[in-house]
Amino acid sequence: MAWVTKITPIIVFIVGLIHAGLAIGEIFFAVPFLVSRFDFAQEVAVQAKPIVQNAGLYNSFIAAGLFWSAFKLRTDKSLAIFFLICVLIAGIFGAITLRPTTLILQTVPALIALIIISLYKPE
Repeated sequence: MAWVTKITPIIVFIVGLIHAGLAIGEIFFAVPFLVSRFDFAQEVAVQAKPIVQNAGLYNSFIAAGLFWSAFKLRTDKSLAIFFLICVLIAGIFGAITLRPTTLILQTVPALIALIIISLYKPE
């Protein structure tokens, strides 16, 4: 399964890109994000902005960990597994507390990456 060796770091990196995008949106565009995606009133969105920006900071840490682990897979896949499980748990929690679409955006890519990484054997 040589394809697994080639695709695993790419998949982990893509999940990292998803979280980098979420972090950018949450940190720099919190108010428009809340108004358009969650139908918040402008005043409420302004009040909730610091909370969303804080979540964005956490997403940036997850993204950084996934980027880091994508490049460390040849020596240790446990780092990638840790960050992917964090994403999986966050996605499930987000689907329960925010919107079910969080499962599609976060949980499904992380689950696919975890399945592929379980097949991964460094050469």
